[in-house]
Amino acid sequence: MVLSATALLTTNLGPIPLLGRGKVRDLYAVDDALLLVATDRISAFDHVLATGIPGKGKILTQISLFWFNLLSDIVPNHLISARVEDYPAALRPFADQLEGRSMLVKRAEMFAIECVARGYVAGSGWKDYRATGAICGIPLPAGLADGSQLPEPIFTPATKSKDGSHDENISFDGAAQIAGQADASELRRLTLALYTKAARHARERGLILADTKFEFGKSGDGIILADEVLTPDSSRFWLAEAWKPGGPQPSFDKQFVRDYLESIHWDKRAPAPGLPDDVVERTQRKYLEAFRRLTGTGILI
Repeated sequence: MVLSATALLTTNLGPIPLLGRGKVRDLYAVDDALLLVATDRISAFDHVLATGIPGKGKILTQISLFWFNLLSDIVPNHLISARVEDYPAALRPFADQLEGRSMLVKRAEMFAIECVARGYVAGSGWKDYRATGAICGIPLPAGLADGSQLPEPIFTPATKSKDGSHDENISFDGAAQIAGQADASELRRLTLALYTKAARHARERGLILADTKFEFGKSGDGIILADEVLTPDSSRFWLAEAWKPGGPQPSFDKQFVRDYLESIHWDKRAPAPGLPDDVVERTQRKYLEAFRRLTGTGILI
């Protein structure tokens, strides 16, 4: 697969009904299915930046496809096909926008919770722990540091804020109020099973999966795994050999972008700024390295 030197920031599929644009993905209605297209947009601090990362959408899609296949023995997923030649004929004229970065998927009634698994203390979990000694109401041992491994992985669900801009941690009881007790229990079981298998695979590849979030829905197949899976946009991957609790860890995500935005003292209000070439290139390399490590294959640029 070849990554373009230019970023695809917006898709245009002519008469195909556009249902919405997220921070990264464009969503289209295709008969009784949906088409997810991962653009090269990148967000930080809840804003989409003016500059994209060339090929990012392809990298994320290929990582998700890898995980959908590896984890299919645990839970069914929403994937119908990621091959443009298998898509309905109306989509084929747009192959240049879809190749490598799109998935035709089943429709599902999505659960209104983010299913988060944590094996390490980091991010909002670290903030919760410092304040309360717990994460999402789950008591944890005293003396943990930023980046410490937890005694065992935990399920820490979250909901979108009212304006949809960021996630808010909730307790399991809060998740049960939203999804129902039986479904919340099953979502917890599936989340921890997926995390355990994925973390084991990542560790074999020299990476630590610190935490991740999954999205699930209900279809005719029951509960299915949906959206993206275990990409650097939804997960914290750390370099295992460099892991040292006590502060931020070397990671495979958009930290270069966040660091740059902090360095220019952006007020984190719209409009979001663009990125210099060196930040774009370093960020792209991180995404590519994560892909190569996780899948054992490469992408030609």
